[in-house]
Amino acid sequence: MNVLRSFTLRGRVFLCVGVALAVGALLVGERDLLRIAVLVTVLPPVCALMAARAPGRVEHTRELTPARVPVGGDCRVVLTLANTSRTRPTGTVLVEDRLPYALGAPPRFTIGRLRPGERRTVSYRLRSHMRGRYPVGPLTLYFTDPLGCARFADEVGTGVSLLVTPSVVALPEAPGHGGSTEAGQSRARVAASLGDDDAVPREYRHGDGLRRVHWRSTARRGRLMVRREEQRWRDHSTVLLDTRSGAHAGGGPASSLEGAVTMAASVAVHLLDRNHELRFVAGTELGPLHRRDEVLDALAVVRPSASASLRAGIGLLARAPVNGRGVLVAVVGALGVDEVDALAACRPGPSGGRVAVLAPGAAWPSPEARDAAAGRLADAGWRVLAPDHPGALPGLWGGATADAR
Repeated sequence: MNVLRSFTLRGRVFLCVGVALAVGALLVGERDLLRIAVLVTVLPPVCALMAARAPGRVEHTRELTPARVPVGGDCRVVLTLANTSRTRPTGTVLVEDRLPYALGAPPRFTIGRLRPGERRTVSYRLRSHMRGRYPVGPLTLYFTDPLGCARFADEVGTGVSLLVTPSVVALPEAPGHGGSTEAGQSRARVAASLGDDDAVPREYRHGDGLRRVHWRSTARRGRLMVRREEQRWRDHSTVLLDTRSGAHAGGGPASSLEGAVTMAASVAVHLLDRNHELRFVAGTELGPLHRRDEVLDALAVVRPSASASLRAGIGLLARAPVNGRGVLVAVVGALGVDEVDALAACRPGPSGGRVAVLAPGAAWPSPEARDAAAGRLADAGWRVLAPDHPGALPGLWGGATADAR
């Protein structure tokens, strides 16, 4: 702790005036003036000593509500400070919370003096227009003595994380399809028509619940039998997201990569909401995924890839299982000729569909190159969507999934 740097402008003025008065008093032999000089000179160090003892007596807590928000959503940060001393008040306390540039300027609050045992709460709101995981904190406390001659800074805590997930646009159901939910209900009706007595039982295992005991089979075989686990019918789909930095253009929220992430998140959430088992490929394979929060949390921290080719991701897409009413969906930036050929060769099987979504504003060398790639994919059986912006995807999606069957 540097004591000299802790003096405020007022404290330094007191020191200079005190020294000047002391020199003058010695020169003219004025003892009363010398006493005043000593008082003025000693005052700032005494104030600094009082302020330096305050940091250890103040504790704080931080709460983010919620700690996970979509792009453009608000998060409320609540800071609670308490003076743990039972006998001594603090001087004036100034609070500053550290924030990354994407979350705006660091908020500052003047708390004032905290009496012994007193607690005070301040709050502020955060909003980010870019997805990501952002550190909030640590907190810096500035303690000033009652006369304002000295100020000490104390950094407390380690901070917490705010997760900003990508925005999602709602996609319509494909015309003429009830979705996998309808198919699942029909399968459930077939299973229900068989009846409990038609289910093939198995022997009891440690941990099986008593509600699953099949009493008729138990009585017939002379040992404890239970019903088998219910078979779960799910459609399997796979989504590929092109994260190569060289395939995208622009920066910030308006970049083509952010648009691609928004569209990939929208497609993934759409499929999960319809009970699809989802595999997601974004540099590496993620999955199987069953909840929308898993996808959004993973996409929140996706960063541009330095890879020059998408062939590895396309290979994972080609090997991904697709069955039932599942689809292959590729959300891509600018593609080379070999990448277009590799993507065109992906075949999900007889029952699956294929949809390619071209990210708007991607780093295509020319509009003709993009049109040629779209034509090559369309000739290979892909349904190609080229929305002008992520918000235009819902208007194209319904026809895409219908035609991709």
